[in-house]
Amino acid sequence: MPTYRDEVVVLRTHKLGEADRIVTMLSRRHGKVRAVAKGVRRTSSRFGARLEPFMVADVQLYEGRSLDIVQQAESLGSYGADIVAHYDRYTSAHAMVEAADRLNEAEATPQQYLLLVGGLRALSRGEHAARSVLDSYLLRAMALSGWAPGLGECARCGRTGPHDTFVAQQGGIVCRDCAPVGAARVDAATVSLLQSLMAGEWEAVDAAAPGSTAAASGLIAAYAQWHLERGIRSLSHVSAAPSEGPR
Repeated sequence: MPTYRDEVVVLRTHKLGEADRIVTMLSRRHGKVRAVAKGVRRTSSRFGARLEPFMVADVQLYEGRSLDIVQQAESLGSYGADIVAHYDRYTSAHAMVEAADRLNEAEATPQQYLLLVGGLRALSRGEHAARSVLDSYLLRAMALSGWAPGLGECARCGRTGPHDTFVAQQGGIVCRDCAPVGAARVDAATVSLLQSLMAGEWEAVDAAAPGSTAAASGLIAAYAQWHLERGIRSLSHVSAAPSEGPR
């Protein structure tokens, strides 16, 4: 069908001509979509504000040869205003949508869409520290793409843990026999926090010590960027340790 509807998260936008934008979206049923939104940069635009990054919308699109055309857009989640008002949330949200944009088309599943929506919703509400929301999102997004890190048994040989070495290139926590020289050692509290972030055990995540939180964030960033092959540029603007806790 040349015309279709879907729920989308806006990942990024680019100017096109004097009044239009190219909008890159992660949709619930059609994977990643790039479409032209005509006239949205005019003040008279009926739906320009609904097609900004971090917004969730129900859109109607016309299927074009190279780029689709946005015909209608109705807001489903106006998270942008609450996110951009806080630096921690803003930088974390940028890293999340950048990571989502790096997914291959085959990996842009309904589960990835729902995960991103849930993460942006949590950021907008300030339910947890922004960096922790980002870390949990990255771990889960990697798992949905088939790159779940090993956090119990050795990721290389399968030896029963606990282990205390993390190697992104080898898939996560590894035993000392499999670890290369100079690999990062990880204490038990950080390993437990990584497991809680993966499982969404927020009571444990919120109670974690700042040192464990910072260590886990660094390991997750290294792991995600290794598997996405290119660096997530937005991560350089995210604080190493979260400063905004739950309300």
